[in-house]
Amino acid sequence: MNQRVLRVLEYHKIVEQLIRQASTQMGKELAGQLQPFAGIDVVQQALAATEEGRMVYRLKGLVPLGGIRDIRQAVKRAAVGGTLDAKGLLDVADTIMASRRLRKFVLDLAEQQPIPTLQRLAEELFELRPLEEEIRAAIDDNGEVVDDASPELKSVRNQIRQTQGRIRERLDAILRSPESQKMLQEAIVTIRNDRYCIPVKVEHRGAFGGIVHDQSASGATLFIEPAVVVQLNNSLRELELQERREVERILARLSGLVGSEADVLQSGLAALGEIDFIMAKAQLAHQMKAALPAVNDHGRIRLKRAVHPLLERDKAVPIDVRLGDDFNLLIITGPNTGGKTVTLKTIGLLTLMAMSGLCIPADEGSEISVFAEVFADIGDEQSIEQSLSTFSSHMTHIIEILEKADSRSLVLLDELGAGTDPAEGAALAQAILDFLRKRGVKTVATTHYSELKAYAYSHPEAINASVEFDVESLRPTYRLLIGVPGRSNAFAISERLGLRKEIIEDAKSRMHADNIQVDELIRRLEANQLQAERDRREAAELRKETEALRAELEKEREQLWQQQQRLIERAEEEAREIVRKAEREAQSIILELRRIRQQEGANVKEHELIELRKKLEEAAPAGRERRVQRKTAEQQELRTGDTVRVLTFNQKGTVLEVGAGEALVQIGSIKMKIKLSDLEKIEEKKQDTRGMVKRKSDEPTRLELDLRGATVEEATYEIDRYLDSAVMAGLSQVSIIHGKGTGALRAGVHEFLKKHPQVRSFRIGEHGEGHTGVTIVTLK
Repeated sequence: MNQRVLRVLEYHKIVEQLIRQASTQMGKELAGQLQPFAGIDVVQQALAATEEGRMVYRLKGLVPLGGIRDIRQAVKRAAVGGTLDAKGLLDVADTIMASRRLRKFVLDLAEQQPIPTLQRLAEELFELRPLEEEIRAAIDDNGEVVDDASPELKSVRNQIRQTQGRIRERLDAILRSPESQKMLQEAIVTIRNDRYCIPVKVEHRGAFGGIVHDQSASGATLFIEPAVVVQLNNSLRELELQERREVERILARLSGLVGSEADVLQSGLAALGEIDFIMAKAQLAHQMKAALPAVNDHGRIRLKRAVHPLLERDKAVPIDVRLGDDFNLLIITGPNTGGKTVTLKTIGLLTLMAMSGLCIPADEGSEISVFAEVFADIGDEQSIEQSLSTFSSHMTHIIEILEKADSRSLVLLDELGAGTDPAEGAALAQAILDFLRKRGVKTVATTHYSELKAYAYSHPEAINASVEFDVESLRPTYRLLIGVPGRSNAFAISERLGLRKEIIEDAKSRMHADNIQVDELIRRLEANQLQAERDRREAAELRKETEALRAELEKEREQLWQQQQRLIERAEEEAREIVRKAEREAQSIILELRRIRQQEGANVKEHELIELRKKLEEAAPAGRERRVQRKTAEQQELRTGDTVRVLTFNQKGTVLEVGAGEALVQIGSIKMKIKLSDLEKIEEKKQDTRGMVKRKSDEPTRLELDLRGATVEEATYEIDRYLDSAVMAGLSQVSIIHGKGTGALRAGVHEFLKKHPQVRSFRIGEHGEGHTGVTIVTLK
């Protein structure tokens, strides 16, 4: 990318902001080297990495990058056999720990969210815990080699401390001696040339013997190493030399360990820098309130509410820009200080940012093209006087642009043709734009020349745009209006400033009628554009309100549906209770029929059966509909001998005769005429080797039968009916609750179960099953 263009568009200021977001030296270097990419694949990869960083930042905030040091030079030195000092080794240990912490952070997050680029980089980070532990075992947090770094070092340091103690003892004895005190300048021990000395008055220099190491500035004091400690000081110096050699040996050993892991450390440091760089891009996007743009390589630019990244997002006026769809040439006109140059720089700088893998300060849905080259000729539009040299400078840049620009280029031209004769400048500007248009170059140009407005109307590949100006306040609004050419507003501004009306009218009369009509046309176009913008905003607000209303209605519908479901469930529960009540009444009627049969030898009169059946029908709940539609006998071919279920009684029976609309059915020892609609044919088939006939009942059979309060006779009837249902339901084990009481009911139940053909065995309930109040029955 042309470095002059980067400088003109102030790309370096974005890079500087990015550098400030980085935490490590490696990340800062990568940020400082950032350049726009020319290939769309590379741009998409860079933007995808930035989006991963934004996701991490949204979910977790700042990533743990603390403790990372720039140890690249230290690692290189160790790799070639150099020895690192204790501080350098401690930096290596700190960086290993930080790398391990960052690796865990990213990989744990990768299990929750897809972040492939960051995950790949995290997998390259080093852990090297043994190396870190070796360093920390030998060097403390202050960067000092500890005594336990080696047995030899511990031994020599103990000897040093002992020797220092003996020296202090002998010197303290001298200091405490009354004879010596009057010869000393001060009763202190000092060190000169790494030797322990005492300050002696110069006139008593021969009283102690020993070696003079220093003299005070006044000459009145000599720092003497007494003869009694000379040998001890010599021994101390030897021990200190041993200590230094042992420390150097330890540092050399640790440096060798670092050097053996140099490749792993170098690649991991590179990955650390890339992760820091990605997170710096994410933090910059957050700071700018930027969005991730879509990218293409077709020259299409669509910016929604974009602002210049060096302006405050909340204070800057956003602009909407499009280029490369139905037109390739955008000509922006308007007054000075109206924002034309800022618009030009915004388009160029946001394009460079997107091509560098950065988010841009624009709304979601913005799109940027990846260009092979971006060219810009942007000067000082605020300059009143432009000399020939300035015009020549601009033309030099434009000539270079015209030589290199093609259909894969973006060209930005500010105040095209300015700085020379207006007529020549306008003609030259049209010729330059026509050359770029024919080459298919995506071009944005700003100008004052009205001739270029007509040029845009003459070519379908070009379109006018303007920066809006508020005549009332005499200030620009900085809004970009595409499709509307700018106008000078000179007459309106002059009138607002108080220029005499007759002067303004005289000036208007001197203008060509066509110019006046064009200016009026532009004014109307601008008004229509503003109205269209207002209508669009109102439509967007209305759509937003409609969507909110729709969401609210959906919520209310969901609530109504849930309320309806609750009402249905409540109604079903009430219906089940009615059915249970009806079944209890039906069972009472059946017991009455059985009693009549036993008392009267089955000589039941017809009117008694009709009376009891009427009671049974009245017991059934009104309007009850079965959920499962059955095929009744009316819908089946019913023959003599078929087994049927009498729906009214919920009992099995055998068909004896079939008549018109009814059948004679035998239920146990009772024969009754029953309507075909109250009969359901049972398809009997063998289910197992025992020859038992089973079928599933329409409603689930309970796993227990409660007989408490029933007589033995009632209980046997209920057991018989219940066991029949249990067998048909395929149950293998059921519970019969008879209670403890006197034991009479339990005895009657057991006596009946002994003779029942469907019972394999039975037993009294165990702990947790009801003890003697329950009998557990195993069915065949």
